Amino acid sequence: MDFYTLTKQETVKQTQSSLTGLTEHEAQKRLQKNGKNELKDTEQKGLIAVFLSQFKDFLVIILIIAAVISMFLGDIESSVVILAVITVNAILGTVQELKAQASLNSLKAMSSPSAKVYRDGQLRVIDKSDLVVGDVVLVEAGDYIAADGRILDNASLKSDESSLTGESVPVEKEDTDIHEEKPLGDRKNMLYSGSFATYGRATILVTAIGMQTEIGKIATLLQNTKEKKTPLQASLDNFGKVLSIGILFICALVFMLSVFRGEPMQDAFIFAVALAVAAIPEALSSIVTIVLSGGTQKLARENAIIRKLQAVEGLGSVSVICSDKTGTLTQNKMSVQKLFFDGEIVDKDATLTERQAQLVIDGALCNDAKDKDGQEIGDPTEVALIQFSNKHNLHYEEVQTKYPRLAEIPFDSHRKLMSTVHKIGPNYKMLTKGATDVLLPRILEMKTADGKKTFTAEDAEKVMQANLTFSENGLRVLCVCEKDVPDLNITVEDENGYILLGLIAMQDPPRAESKDAVAKCKSAGITPVMITGDHLITACAIAKEIGILTDDKRGVEGKEIEKMTDEELKDFVKDVAVYARVSPEHKIRIVNAWQSSGYIVSMTGDGVNDAPALKQADVGVAMGITGSEVAKDAASMVLTDDNFATIVKAIENGRNIYNNIQKTIQFLLSGNLAAIITVLFASLCALPVPFMAVHLLFINLLTDSLPAIALGVEPHNDAVMLEKPRPKKQSILTKKILASIGLEGFVISVATIVAYLFGLQSSPETASTMAFATLCLSRLFHGFNCKQDMPLWFSKKLLNNKSLLYAFGIGLLCLNAVLFIPFLHGIFEVSTLKTVEVLCIYGFAFGTFLVIQLLKSVRKILKK
Repeated sequence: MDFYTLTKQETVKQTQSSLTGLTEHEAQKRLQKNGKNELKDTEQKGLIAVFLSQFKDFLVIILIIAAVISMFLGDIESSVVILAVITVNAILGTVQELKAQASLNSLKAMSSPSAKVYRDGQLRVIDKSDLVVGDVVLVEAGDYIAADGRILDNASLKSDESSLTGESVPVEKEDTDIHEEKPLGDRKNMLYSGSFATYGRATILVTAIGMQTEIGKIATLLQNTKEKKTPLQASLDNFGKVLSIGILFICALVFMLSVFRGEPMQDAFIFAVALAVAAIPEALSSIVTIVLSGGTQKLARENAIIRKLQAVEGLGSVSVICSDKTGTLTQNKMSVQKLFFDGEIVDKDATLTERQAQLVIDGALCNDAKDKDGQEIGDPTEVALIQFSNKHNLHYEEVQTKYPRLAEIPFDSHRKLMSTVHKIGPNYKMLTKGATDVLLPRILEMKTADGKKTFTAEDAEKVMQANLTFSENGLRVLCVCEKDVPDLNITVEDENGYILLGLIAMQDPPRAESKDAVAKCKSAGITPVMITGDHLITACAIAKEIGILTDDKRGVEGKEIEKMTDEELKDFVKDVAVYARVSPEHKIRIVNAWQSSGYIVSMTGDGVNDAPALKQADVGVAMGITGSEVAKDAASMVLTDDNFATIVKAIENGRNIYNNIQKTIQFLLSGNLAAIITVLFASLCALPVPFMAVHLLFINLLTDSLPAIALGVEPHNDAVMLEKPRPKKQSILTKKILASIGLEGFVISVATIVAYLFGLQSSPETASTMAFATLCLSRLFHGFNCKQDMPLWFSKKLLNNKSLLYAFGIGLLCLNAVLFIPFLHGIFEVSTLKTVEVLCIYGFAFGTFLVIQLLKSVRKILKK
């Protein structure tokens, strides 16, 4: 039905609702009948599809072909073992992918937008998926439109409908009737799901939900969008391709040498393929996904919801945090502390005179906040005005009922004002509240204890002095004015010729943890910067208290950077710790200036106007409590507690997650390098092959999965916050990591070769068994080497990773089963070992751990 062609009353009738909305009981009935307000998501792969996708890997396909060839050639045992091993590998991969899928699904659920809806006549905040046709919804600047709806009441609302119409300019909405057919972009009495409010406020009656909405009709376009790989995953994929080519070349060389020495081509082929599978860390990309998605869950438990996996990587590199003040560095619990009326400062607990009470009443009336049954909805500053009014028995709901709002000009960040019109006495009165410096030049008269008088330069000086005194004490100041207007047709041009009522000063104290978080930032080489719309003096007072503003830094107002070129600003920002009175354009330029100097910038924000800066930042951080849906959508991370300390904690987690991925890579590549060196040594020396194909497959299964994943969840280390931020273009495989991979791989290969040569004195079968067992056990021990750069002698961290201990235990149990259960000897092509040979295996394997730890100790001494 084309609801835009119906009147409000007709729309109410068609939706079987009312102008005040539905009852909770009726809403639940409709929810049960019609389902949730959701678009049908792309079908996620089921268990079987995920399992089968594990066999798409190029090398796995080659291995399956090799198994089939072996079967036709009569080597049934090898075929069964190869297929069994790759099946187990596929099962592990399936479990990992499903876990990652579940993690991402839970994150989507956690970041689901909300809606403000009237139920049982009360304004409530609900999940947008619980909206039903017939609900009456309040939409304010910054809100996403959660469903299609007919506008009932409109207060200068503008809506960005670019996602539906392609029109980039916000549409001015109306609540008038439309009687002729109109295209979507001209249906000004409707709001559509998927758009968002950029200005003003309105109430709408929901007419369509889910797939019945306009955006539901084009939902297939959204469903065809594929998840992009993170930069780290893409980098690792590219590295993996280069590594694969190199390893395949080595395997081809080994194959030719084996054939040249007279080995059967079938055995040489299967061995070469097995070597390739063992040497290439094909599980690396999926392990990284597991580590990243697991990291997002940890961050979510600590009040930071990661919306984009790239943010986890970016967090480890953040070198500048541009943070808002209110609610992020402070408690966001504003309370009125002082009033300024007729030249005098009035304490919050003083008994108010009738004229002072009028100042409080007007401040509460010119207000968008609600206080329903103890639930505070709205800006903390406006909530504070309502609470202060109630505290002095000037009950807000009674006053609002007595003097209802008849017209308004909503607040915006450029005007820094909000105006409303009420019928008070015989006249229409326009009440305005906003920044003192903006209103002061517009004042003609002022209220006094004795009545009304002309506003003089001396009065203006007193107001400015009171404003300065409040600001120096970290108080936020609102100026409240009024004027008579002839009718309800007010515009911004009418915001002049005021009568001053007075000033209201509020306090939002710093969060207790902000000071420690700032100190932690600085020790980690991160520069904290405060960017706020507040008065400069107020901002500097808070910044000094928590340690952002120090003697070597300064605070400036946004207007100071307006005439600077981008090149001038690039040098200027490094000396500034506090920006006050900033516009959205200023924020983007500040972020750009830091980025152009090579810094990784995190930016916080909560409003619609913050969205461009949040997108521009390397890691945009939106406020989860006070943040608009537009800001949340633009951000990479959402804070559920709006706390600066949570950003610092997230950076610490990001650094640890990145370090754990490095440990995983170091573990995989050093172990694989040891296998390659051992095989090349035997091939070049014309010795029997040191490993059977099944040995390499077993090693690949045992040590490329569980220990690697365990290292990915290594307990976090506080010491990462004593390091400097990671350079933006630094590869994950640093020179230090590559040197460790080379050295540790060499040490493990030496132990494996020595075990092989020792066993060769008995027989080639014994040599192969000892090489296989030594390499396998060495890699299990090597998991502990990769825990940290420092030696683990007498360290409590040696055994602090339960997952690694379990992985080691499972690996040890499986290896011993292969070595000591006669039934498995034929399957895994191992020979029965003498006691001395078993002791040698354990001695050589543990020896690799001791040697690597000794080398770390030497490196530590040399570093000192």
